[in-house]
Amino acid sequence: MSLFASDVFKKVPLAERMRPTNLDEFLGQKHIVGPNTALRRVISADKMGSCIFYGPPGTGKTTLAGIIAKQTNSDFIVLNAVSSGVGEAKKAIEQAKYNLEMFGKKTYFLLDECHRWNKAQSDAVLEAIEKGYIIFIGSTTENPFVSMTRAIVSRCRVFEFKPLTKEDVIVALKRALADKERGFGALDINISEEAIDYFANASSGDARVALGALELAVLSTPSVKNKIKIDLNVAKECMQGRVLSLDDDLFYDMLSAFCKSLRGSAPDAALYWAHRLIKAGCDPMIIFRRLLAHASEDVGLANSNALMVVTSAIVAFEHTGIPEGLLNLSHAIIYVCMSPKSNSVVVAQNLAIEDVEKTFNDAVPGHLKNYNYLNEKRDKYKYPHNYGGFVEQQYLPDQIADHVYYKPSENGSEKNIKVAPPFIQKKKGKNE
Repeated sequence: MSLFASDVFKKVPLAERMRPTNLDEFLGQKHIVGPNTALRRVISADKMGSCIFYGPPGTGKTTLAGIIAKQTNSDFIVLNAVSSGVGEAKKAIEQAKYNLEMFGKKTYFLLDECHRWNKAQSDAVLEAIEKGYIIFIGSTTENPFVSMTRAIVSRCRVFEFKPLTKEDVIVALKRALADKERGFGALDINISEEAIDYFANASSGDARVALGALELAVLSTPSVKNKIKIDLNVAKECMQGRVLSLDDDLFYDMLSAFCKSLRGSAPDAALYWAHRLIKAGCDPMIIFRRLLAHASEDVGLANSNALMVVTSAIVAFEHTGIPEGLLNLSHAIIYVCMSPKSNSVVVAQNLAIEDVEKTFNDAVPGHLKNYNYLNEKRDKYKYPHNYGGFVEQQYLPDQIADHVYYKPSENGSEKNIKVAPPFIQKKKGKNE
């Protein structure tokens, strides 16, 4: 590397300089690329197909895509769905097609923020995926089954990325401190374990955030006799906002207290724990996800509007951000707390899953099957609307025909729900 290129490289943000370049350096996601996992095997065998990487920021989605392309000696094209359109995609695909046909070289096509493309834009890459001109890798923080076109998702394997553990982030920080070429190894830095631990805790599993804070600490701390000292106070100053002390145990304890306060209809306590978590560096979306779960788990059909209020609050938060978006969060917390409670949804779900596991291969009742031909022999299906909206008939497999999962409570709106009695399977005698 020339002196000029070296100077330019050093101006690149630390998180980018420290991006892992091979699977051995890659941190986290053991469920995806750990030893003997399916993805690791197909990478090693150079049999990778199109896929979608879905998960929080800073968890290695773009990094893993680059590692795959490098390890398989393939071309690597990166487009961002926010700033790139169909024209750039078609140009990249034409180049990929040419390289494949002329030189037998594959191209990995990474589309970052892929959920931002609409159906018309997504259709531009469908043919290239089907014909193998490109190996498509979509990278998104949104659930692709909800936010992306079905045509793309159906042609890809979806891999969900999890937030990095605190231990993963600590490894990333210590690598950056030790690496003399890409990191700060050439500097004499005295950093306390408390500061490293703080960066790791406050980053919420986002290595990019932790490395950014470390970089700010190093660059903003004056050296004394060519030594840079970073203690806990410096670490706190360099995080995005003041973050309180929070270790793993305390985090889960407070999150548990928040959830139990929701269930217990205690709005003051729920607001306290939620905002204490946020002050401690917790991503508000973690709290929103718990709210979504409890809107169905603990409120359920006693007040189905709770689920809509929480969903609307999430959309509002995404549009306004902090601090105004915290009002939407508080609004949703109070609404869920003060709603009548019913756990009938989670009880019904668990009973149904239990039966699914016991009767996985039971046949579909004949009158419920999908018949494709008019002359095909079929059992008589009773169309409920011909009987005033309800008619007694069997909907479950024979073995569990009389099982009941959903039992409405007497709370809130649910007390007005009337459930039809289950079909009672008539037991046939030996001579029938």
